[in-house]
Amino acid sequence: MAEQLNGTHQPVDFRTEPSQYKHWKLSFEGPVATLAMDVKEDGGLRPGYELKLNSYDLGVDIELHDAVQRLRFEHPEIRSVILTSGKERIFCAGANIRMLNQSAHGWKVNFCKFTNETRNGIEDATAESKQTYIAAVNGPCAGGGYELALAADYILMADDGNTSVSLPEVPLLAVLPGTGGLTRLVDKRMVRRDRADFFCTIEEGIKGKRAVDWRLVDEVVPRTKLSDAMRETAEKMAAKSDRPQNAKGIALTKLERKIEGDTVRYSHVEAKIDRAKGIAEITVHGPKAAVPASAEAIQAAGVTFWPLAFAREMDDLILHLRTNEETVGMWVFRSQGDADLVAAYDAALEQHKAHWLVREIRLFLKRVFKRVDVSSRSTFALIEPGSCFTGTLFELVAASDRSYMLDGHMEGDNRPPATLRLTELNFGAYPMGNGLSRIASRNLDDLSRVDQIKKLVGEDLDAEAADEAGLVTFTPDDIDWEDEVRIAIEERAAFSPDALTGMEASLRFGGPETMETKIFGRLTAWQNWIFQRPNAVGDQGALKLYGTGQRAAYDRKRV
Repeated sequence: MAEQLNGTHQPVDFRTEPSQYKHWKLSFEGPVATLAMDVKEDGGLRPGYELKLNSYDLGVDIELHDAVQRLRFEHPEIRSVILTSGKERIFCAGANIRMLNQSAHGWKVNFCKFTNETRNGIEDATAESKQTYIAAVNGPCAGGGYELALAADYILMADDGNTSVSLPEVPLLAVLPGTGGLTRLVDKRMVRRDRADFFCTIEEGIKGKRAVDWRLVDEVVPRTKLSDAMRETAEKMAAKSDRPQNAKGIALTKLERKIEGDTVRYSHVEAKIDRAKGIAEITVHGPKAAVPASAEAIQAAGVTFWPLAFAREMDDLILHLRTNEETVGMWVFRSQGDADLVAAYDAALEQHKAHWLVREIRLFLKRVFKRVDVSSRSTFALIEPGSCFTGTLFELVAASDRSYMLDGHMEGDNRPPATLRLTELNFGAYPMGNGLSRIASRNLDDLSRVDQIKKLVGEDLDAEAADEAGLVTFTPDDIDWEDEVRIAIEERAAFSPDALTGMEASLRFGGPETMETKIFGRLTAWQNWIFQRPNAVGDQGALKLYGTGQRAAYDRKRV
C-alpha cells in the first residue's frame, strides 16, 4: 500500500455508518436534521496528533461524507439540515495542523481533494436534492471550519464578542485555504475582492455586524437566540423543498468488498492491480436482473438496484485506489454485459426521474463520474466485443483521457463486434464540473454537433460509426489491437506522474469556468505546489513552526 503518515502502510477504509461515528452526531425533528460536529480529541485516523478544538482529519470527513449520503437516501423526509458544533465555545478550528505537519505530501493533497468533494456534495444536496444546509456558527470558526460553513446555503453566527469567522492560512501557515474558501468567498458569496484580500490576511478574523456587511455570513444573532434562530431558518428552508414528507428511505447497508492479493472485488466492479507497472484494470459488469417495473419497485430493490449498486461500488473503489494505491497511476476501464439491459435501466432512470429516490441515484452517479474527472490518474477505456459501454456506462469512456475501440473482432472470437450505444442520459444527466455534458465538452469547437450526435441515441455504433461521431479516440483492427493498446498503456505509465497530473487537469476542463472548476483546477494546482515549498514545509517554514512560538523564516523571492 502507498506510504501515508509516519511511513505507515495501513489502508484507509471509507466504509462507515452512524453507529461507528466518533465525531458527528445526527438528530432529527420533523423535516429538520441536525448534524453536530463533536470531534473526539483522541479519535484521529492516525496516531501522533490530537484533534483539539473540533479540528479535523480525513477520518472526520469520511464520517461527514457518509452522513451527507445517508441524509439523502435514508431520510427523504428531511428537507433542511443544520450544520453546527456539538461543543459549547468552538465551531471548528479547521484541518488539524499537526496532522498536516506530519503528513506525506500526497496525503495532504488527497485529503484536500476529498474534503472539497464532500463540501461540493453538501452544495449538491442543497441545489439538487432540495435538502438545504444551514450553518449555525456557535463559536470561533477558522480555516477549514469556515470553509465547511461556506458550503452551506445560509450562515447564522452568534454575536457574542467571541465568535468570528476567519481564513488565517496565509498569515499563520504560509499555505492557502485548502477546500475552496478563496473561491467561495468571491464566486459564491460575492465578497468584494479588496475586502476578501484583507480578510484572508488577518489572523483574528471578523465578527458581528461587519461579518454581515461584508457578506461573510448572512445573519448574526445573540448567542441566547441562536438555537431559536437556526430552527426558524431551517423550517423556512424546509417549507420550500419538494422532498416527500411521508416517503420511506432506503438503508445504505454495508458495502461488500473483498481484497484478495492484487484484486479488489465487489458485486459489479473489480480491479486487478499491477503495482510493478502502476496499472489498475477496472472491469464493470452490467446488470443481470430484469429492470424493476415501477418507481416503487426500484425503491423496494434498494441498494441492489443495479445503477445504485454500481455507483456505490465504483465510488468506493475510486476512493480506495486514490488513497491507498498512490503509485498506481493508470486506470484502464473495461465493461462486460448486456448492452440492452443497461439501456433498459437507463430508460427506467429517465422514466422515473421525478421520483425522489431515482433523482438521488442519478445525482450520485453524477458525483461518481466527477470523481473520475478530478482524480490525478491517467484513464483509458477499452471497448471490445462483449463490452456494454451503453448510456450511463458510456460516461466512463467519455471521462477517459483516451479510448480504444476494436474494429471488428479478434480471430477465433465468435462474438459480435464491439459497439457503443448512447441514451438520453448522456445529454445532461451527468454534467461535468464545467456544467456541460461530456459529449458537449468534446465538441467545444461546434456545440451544434451535440444535436447531431443526439440523433444517434439508441443505435448500436460500431467502431467506424463511433469514430465518425467523435466518441472514441482510436479504432485499431485485430492485427494492431494488442500491440497498439499495450504500447499506449506502457508508454503512458512510464511518463512523469507530476507532468501527467498537470497535463490531464489542464485538458479535462475546457469550456466554461465555474466555481467548481476553479476549486479543482486553480486551487489544487497551487496548493499542490505550495505544500512543497520551504516557506510552508521547510525546517523554518510556517507549517512546521506553527505552535512553537517561533516565526517562520521566508525566502523572499517571488516565483
